[in-house]
Amino acid sequence: MKQRTKQTLQLYWSQMRNYKFLLFFMLLALGIATVLEIIIPIFYKQFFDILTSAQPSSTIATALMNTLFMILAINAISWIIYRFTTFTSDYFQPHVSADLLQYAYKYLQRHSYNFFTNRFVGSLVRKVTKLSRAFQTFADRTYWHLFTLAIRIIGATIVLYLFNHTVAYILFVWTIIFIAINYFFSVWKLKYDTARSAKDTETVAVLADAVTNQVNIQLFNGFTFEFGRFKKVTDELQKLQTLTWNLGSIIEGIQAALFIAVEFLLMYFAIKFWQQGNLTVGDFVLIQSYLLSLINRLWDVGRHIRDIYESFADAEEITEILNTPHEIIDAPNAKTLVVKKGEIKFKKVNFSFHQTRRVLQDINLVIKSGEKIALIGPSGAGKTMLMKALFRFHDIDNGDILIDGQSIKKINQESLHDNLSLVPQDPILFHRSLMENIRYGQRKATDKEVLAAAKLAHCDDFIINLPQKYATFVGERGIKLSGGERQRVAIARAILKNSPILVLDEATSSLDSHSEAMIQDALAMLMKNKTVVVIAHRLSTIRQMDRVVVIKNGRIFEQGTHDELLAKDSLYKHLWQIQAGGFLPEEER
Repeated sequence: MKQRTKQTLQLYWSQMRNYKFLLFFMLLALGIATVLEIIIPIFYKQFFDILTSAQPSSTIATALMNTLFMILAINAISWIIYRFTTFTSDYFQPHVSADLLQYAYKYLQRHSYNFFTNRFVGSLVRKVTKLSRAFQTFADRTYWHLFTLAIRIIGATIVLYLFNHTVAYILFVWTIIFIAINYFFSVWKLKYDTARSAKDTETVAVLADAVTNQVNIQLFNGFTFEFGRFKKVTDELQKLQTLTWNLGSIIEGIQAALFIAVEFLLMYFAIKFWQQGNLTVGDFVLIQSYLLSLINRLWDVGRHIRDIYESFADAEEITEILNTPHEIIDAPNAKTLVVKKGEIKFKKVNFSFHQTRRVLQDINLVIKSGEKIALIGPSGAGKTMLMKALFRFHDIDNGDILIDGQSIKKINQESLHDNLSLVPQDPILFHRSLMENIRYGQRKATDKEVLAAAKLAHCDDFIINLPQKYATFVGERGIKLSGGERQRVAIARAILKNSPILVLDEATSSLDSHSEAMIQDALAMLMKNKTVVVIAHRLSTIRQMDRVVVIKNGRIFEQGTHDELLAKDSLYKHLWQIQAGGFLPEEER
């Protein structure tokens, strides 16, 4: 826990240091304003000492007025400094918060494909958004409350010490005891705050999962079951919230008892010293002013400490992720991939999930420049994994993958992905306009180029019938479009990107026969002068390929042209014979 809190503070400082001079002047100004407030009770002491020292007269009245104007002047200066500090804070906090969110976004997005497949999207979003709120709570409580409180305690103790040692000792020792109780209680309570924060994130994840699968819930009559899951997690959250709030109420009760005790002790000893002639009426005012000022601020010190630790609990969820090393990283001095031919070589490629489940075994495959191959095989054979390895969604255990003789381990991932295009079987779109989704293939493309790509992919056929045409928003993940429409958008995006190496995960599988026929010419144009790898199970797709590679149990079982493999007793021939409706057995995802 302490390690994660330290990591959170390091994360905050990594962004705060960009504004360290601003922070320094803000704290300096806040410190000066606080010191001025500490000085004011001294003038009130002087005011009441003058008031009680003699009978009313013009001389006394003038002295009182002078003191009053001095108090006004100090308050005015303090007010000006506070306004400066407030506006400075209004600049400082939002900028650091934005920097933290941007840093978290950049680091999170660099995590691997495997990282995201093992986590809820809603949970990750919740963790990132909590970071900004957590920092703002930390910053507010630290310099507006705890920093100024420390100055008030030290300043009040010094002033009271100059007038009466015993009163100063009582107030100082009591303050230390009070803060220590609150601090250790807050640290002890942190484990419950962390559990509450984690449960809050889990609640969001369960809710997001249910909302995403709303259609499945309807189709399978899962409302009661899913409500039971949501009720269970929210009931657990309620119990943790009740526990943490009850613990907060307990410490507030202890605080109230301590305030009653210190007020009694200070006034008791003050009366004794007044009786001995060692304290004046002005001293009573001074003691009471400091006491009331500290009580007002110390009453919430426990809450401020708890808020800070609760904010740590909120921030630590994302801090843990931000301190998790990226699984797929560029090699030191990674070079930029230069593709002139587009030849791909898989050399003794092996891959296992968690070193236990072997997926790829000794894959040796050369795909020549401009060659078009089809990968087929039973479900779970390793076809999709082979393509994920090419994109470096996973790093292989051993062996190598080369593009034009360049190992993908030694080139940066951005240049790798610049030279590869993927049209997946189930494309996912941004909740943005159709124009923006297609342009994502080449973000600098002109509207004219986007429209040309859309027409080649026959997207234009359905887009022109939409009320807002290319300005139409497609919904989350593209849910407003049919599967075939989403796939045509993905094809248009790939046409616009125009990478030298193209991977198709059965890019026409969601299209009816008429739609498929319409875009065959577009696919032919897209594949022209490119190295193409197709994970295929449609007859129309396989027949267009130069070579068919059959994979079974993570190995290359056989390969050859369509006619060559049908001419002998091959696994490919067996798969071909049992297909129904023009499809081979269903692919693994």
